[in-house]
Amino acid sequence: MKKILLALCVSTALTACNSGSNNTAEKPAMDILASNLDTTVKPSDDFFEYANGGWLKKNPIPASESGWGIGNVVQDTIYQRLKTINENAVKATAASGSTEQKIGDFWQSAMDTVALNKAGLSPLQPDIDKINAIKNINDLITEAAVLKMKGVRCLFSDYVAQDDKNSEKMIYSLGQGGLGMPNRDYYFKTDARTQNIRKAYKKYLLQTFIQLGNDSTAAQKKVNSVYALETTLANASRKLEDLRDPYKNYNKMDVVQLDKLTPNIKWSDYTKEMGITHLDSVVVGQPEFYSALNTAITTTPLADWKAYLQVRLIQSFSGYLDSVSFNNAFTYSQNLSGAKESRPRWKRVLDAEENAMGEALGQLFVKEYFNATAKKRYNDLVENIRDAYKDRINQLTWMSAVTKEKALDKLSKITRKVGYPDKWKDFSALKIDKGPYVLNMQRASTWWHNYEINKLGKPVDRSEWSMTPQTYNAYYNPSNNEIVLPAAIFAVPGYADSQLDDALVYGYAAASTIGHEMTHGFDDQGRQYDAEGNLKNWWTVNDSTEFSDRAKKIINQFGEFNPVDTFHINGSATQGENIADLGGLLLGLDAFKKTAAYKKNEKIDGLTQLQRYFLGYSLGWLYEERKESLATQVMTDVHAPAKERVNGPFVNIPEFYEAFGIKPGDKMYRPDSLRVKIW
Repeated sequence: MKKILLALCVSTALTACNSGSNNTAEKPAMDILASNLDTTVKPSDDFFEYANGGWLKKNPIPASESGWGIGNVVQDTIYQRLKTINENAVKATAASGSTEQKIGDFWQSAMDTVALNKAGLSPLQPDIDKINAIKNINDLITEAAVLKMKGVRCLFSDYVAQDDKNSEKMIYSLGQGGLGMPNRDYYFKTDARTQNIRKAYKKYLLQTFIQLGNDSTAAQKKVNSVYALETTLANASRKLEDLRDPYKNYNKMDVVQLDKLTPNIKWSDYTKEMGITHLDSVVVGQPEFYSALNTAITTTPLADWKAYLQVRLIQSFSGYLDSVSFNNAFTYSQNLSGAKESRPRWKRVLDAEENAMGEALGQLFVKEYFNATAKKRYNDLVENIRDAYKDRINQLTWMSAVTKEKALDKLSKITRKVGYPDKWKDFSALKIDKGPYVLNMQRASTWWHNYEINKLGKPVDRSEWSMTPQTYNAYYNPSNNEIVLPAAIFAVPGYADSQLDDALVYGYAAASTIGHEMTHGFDDQGRQYDAEGNLKNWWTVNDSTEFSDRAKKIINQFGEFNPVDTFHINGSATQGENIADLGGLLLGLDAFKKTAAYKKNEKIDGLTQLQRYFLGYSLGWLYEERKESLATQVMTDVHAPAKERVNGPFVNIPEFYEAFGIKPGDKMYRPDSLRVKIW
């Protein structure tokens, strides 16, 4: 997946992706690549700063944001468009149950701060009462099921997905979870920043328990109990890098085996409450977590579990309640994001609406902002990258013929999904009204829960999208062997289609997105799935060893980076994205070399075609983060920070050295013996 540094973005004009011509008929008033340069920095010292520093110096991070870059600029445009869609829906006399009615009522419900503040926690009182009424372990498990359906993150994670070893079947999966902080490491790391985050989290817990009616003494006791409980769960959770191995995180068992693993959890009651009518098998990602949870169920006092569920309830819905609930949660989150103030309410509402029924918005969005011509353009570019990958596989010297044959078969079967889905989700069963905002969000979560559970026992719908057209992101799905490229991901802010030259487009769109996602089919995880999307070893032993040895170089390379404080990038956890970045750059470059623009090699604003290609890729990562956000990303994310996603892969590419005259002794120089050479 290409990291969604910046969500929900598209521009007034989409980028050009013609494979054989320079689109310079309408020369822009200002070349975006040349104008972004910081010429006080040598490209041989820090290419990211050279390429993007000019823009970053002129555009400091706003107080309400944890970071700022190209996607945020585009995002403001799309926010305005979505806001207009919502405001028009409010004015319309839409029929009950229609998409316009749901959008209009959602907007009014969420924007009515007077009603929200007057209501306080009262919309959640029925949930609080049910938690307080828990009398035994069975009640606890049943109530957890009810809360999870409504969107409360508690106890563990569970979901429906394709079976990794049988991609034609949907299966119920269980994973670790239930923590109040982002992941296990926040409970154990001893650096000053993480210790301060723990203090802030405990303060948040205290505020929440006081908000729930406890005096300070009782509230503090509950804080201690809940934090101790979460620490137990965290201690049994796997580290980020250990979640990358699809085999070790695939432990399929029948319900009898599941009951033996966790005898204190009555799964038949839990799944019945969740709406699962028949369950013959389940995939348990991390069995040791469930063993620890099984013990904690009986060794932790029931009162502590009630307190835990109460605080999970409030924390999960803090953004949809009164200002006290929101401000308490936001103050804590500032330690993770570094934002100085909260974002405007209307933008936060649009984000929530995206989660609740984004595809309903998407239907209205694409009618106006992404036409069939644009869709064809990007489909064509995908095929250019596929052809480049085919050539590159054929030319590999380290891979055997038998593995090459299977790799080429998998490549040929990668499905492309571009722009928007051919079939839209039906939200007719989702009830949205002008009542409490949090109840609309609960009903939306329940709708999504039912939608997913309903897939069990039915054929896999391979036409489905897991992102909306207005999402600034893309993904590769190994189980479907597909790349999904929403309309918004190709956007360049403020530039018309005809104003973007091929070099920029091949770096910005073909390399950083299309080639990146296609390479995910052959990264450390994706390569373990076959052409039909099944977890199956199709590599010879020697080829698999060769790949792993080459991947070790990229693990070591990124482990050298120290983006913030004493935090180094986790090379093992980020290797998939780093492999995809490097692969995308190589594929984009191969495809670009076939264009007339590259062969003609005319300079634009003093920059050669090869230079513009690397600058075009760098434009896609024009982004700066606050230290708090950067530290959070390094600890929790499988994506490296933006700067390293530029400087890291570039030093492995010979053409980069050629384009910018990088020589031994330069900071951007990496000896050939250390360069990563996989695809």
